[in-house]
Amino acid sequence: MSDPSLADALRARIIAGEFAPGERLSEAALAARLDVSRNTLREAFRVLAQTGLVEHVPNRGVSVASPSTADVVDIYRARRRIECGIVRESSPLHPSVAVMREELERAEAAVVDGDWAIVASANTGFHRALVALSDSPRLERIHEQLLAELRLAFLAIADFESLHRPFVGRNRIVLDTLVEQGPHAAADELEAYLTESERLVLGAYARLGRA
Repeated sequence: MSDPSLADALRARIIAGEFAPGERLSEAALAARLDVSRNTLREAFRVLAQTGLVEHVPNRGVSVASPSTADVVDIYRARRRIECGIVRESSPLHPSVAVMREELERAEAAVVDGDWAIVASANTGFHRALVALSDSPRLERIHEQLLAELRLAFLAIADFESLHRPFVGRNRIVLDTLVEQGPHAAADELEAYLTESERLVLGAYARLGRA
């Protein structure tokens, strides 16, 4: 397995929750499990550290990152700048609007079924499609990194229903506002949405006693 593909594979496992936020990643055990050299694994760790998914802890080795309260605040600050800015300059006729609708409908169906993993996946898909309104691969890459870091915060809270149920309806409002009232009104709705989401995550952090 090449270094980039190993980093991608580890990234997918971390985001899926296979390794918990803050969990130490044993270099020897993981190299044996993945059948790669320790040097190859170290390079993958270096790549993941650059994207904020793992961190080198002195005298402890490498651990899955565990976003702090300050990290969460900064992630949402960046999301508001990126997502609201994109929506404000978007067109309701952009092809990605149809993808937003598909992901929203997938989330709405999953709410009925009580499948919160699917709701979480569809909500993420909705926001990916929203950022695709920018037609900017660079913005999409930056946003994808933010979503990955935020996913670690969600995993630390471990309550997908409370994290995602309230915002399926908010996604519907953002989409309908974009189509019916235009991008500026939709951007205002999205900013309020992201601020509410940030407060929910920070409130959950406070209850868990996280700094």
